[in-house]
Amino acid sequence: MALAQPGPQVPLPEGTKVLKDLAYVEGGHERQKLDLYLPATGSGWPLVVSIHGGAFRMGSKDGEPARTAGAFVARGFAVAAVNYRLSQHAVFPAQIEDCKSAVRWLRANAARHGYDPSRVASYGGSAGGHLAAMLGTTGEVKAFEVGAHLDQSSRVQAVVDFFGPTDFLQMDPHRLNAQAMVHDTPDSPESELVGGPIRDNPDKVARANPITYVTRDDPPFLIIHGDQDALVPHHQSVLLEAALAKAGVPVRFVTIPGGRHGGDTEAKGFEQALAFLGERLKP
Repeated sequence: MALAQPGPQVPLPEGTKVLKDLAYVEGGHERQKLDLYLPATGSGWPLVVSIHGGAFRMGSKDGEPARTAGAFVARGFAVAAVNYRLSQHAVFPAQIEDCKSAVRWLRANAARHGYDPSRVASYGGSAGGHLAAMLGTTGEVKAFEVGAHLDQSSRVQAVVDFFGPTDFLQMDPHRLNAQAMVHDTPDSPESELVGGPIRDNPDKVARANPITYVTRDDPPFLIIHGDQDALVPHHQSVLLEAALAKAGVPVRFVTIPGGRHGGDTEAKGFEQALAFLGERLKP
């Protein structure tokens, strides 16, 4: 999975308050930091936790989240752009542990910064979409809750997942074509994430699959995926949508015809993402 470059690049509205490199783990890894983007006026804004992509081994909060923050702030959302440990720093579940730590920290500090801790959404593309979905389906999974602020919930109230992987073992069987990315190799992003070749580690793959944790009380999902994605097969989102629907979770699945992996698909689906978050998070 290459680093997904998103489409929307709206300048930050005048007066946006930007707080950089806030440590959500005290004395933690250099990657365990987030940036906050807060509207210039008011308070009680819904919060979008924006998680970057990059195949779990590259990317940062200075990339996609920083470029999409302007569009969110302009619509009255606060944004937390989150870094997490990459696969070269620690294998799964470090990445979801970090995202959950960030959400708990954000709730613990909501009164200080003015956003509403009861209206929180996860948003991401590619690897970030995977982690956004994991936040959505693991709200009550205590095994991933480590560190501080354990009195706070890491549950989110809505999820936007752009072309995130789900079941790593079904990626190659549903490759777009012979030229599409191969995932069943020891050095694939997914193998590096779980700490070994995915075919040799089905239990670890299942643990990293958001579908494993789907329950009826999961928050509403918006899933957007291009049907010409050569990096994360469109079928990965088909699987997630089916699991959510079977459990009775509200889910909207949008296929972008001709959409590839990255910016063109996000650009075409971004207004739908804004509308979905407005429906789910705003009074």
